[in-house]
Amino acid sequence: MKLVSVAALADDNVIGIDGELPWPSIPEDKRQYRERIANDPVILGRKTFESMLDDLPGSAQIVLSRSEREFDTDTAHHARSVEEAVEIAESLGAETAYVIGGAGIYDLFQPHLDRMVLSRVPGEYEGDTYYPEWDEDEWELESETEYDRFTLQEWVRSDE
Repeated sequence: MKLVSVAALADDNVIGIDGELPWPSIPEDKRQYRERIANDPVILGRKTFESMLDDLPGSAQIVLSRSEREFDTDTAHHARSVEEAVEIAESLGAETAYVIGGAGIYDLFQPHLDRMVLSRVPGEYEGDTYYPEWDEDEWELESETEYDRFTLQEWVRSDE
């Protein structure tokens, strides 16, 4: 199974402030993001899950949380670790699971990722949440597509 991180980040790796995006909404980015993850399970933290309850992403949500949780959503599953989250995704028959945040979840999964799909929003923004740094020697930029207000980059882990 492939683990793919999906995030929108500014030039300084800022991804959020007070639980919101730090830049004005970019509908085209939201659309491509939602389409990409629609048919596969997503892995996310509890706060991110709770912030998306009105419009849950993915075919199933694997919520990483240290505390035992029950969810009022049939598609939500609780996981206590990276390994358990991967086991749950595999038990759902997934070929791909998307890691969609928040910052702590991105950080936990960074060493395990096969790919990163990053919407790069130009500029620097005030924020309190950051996408983790990564060693570019371990990654290869596979594609880069320019859009009106962002650039979509697809990174694959190098085979070295």
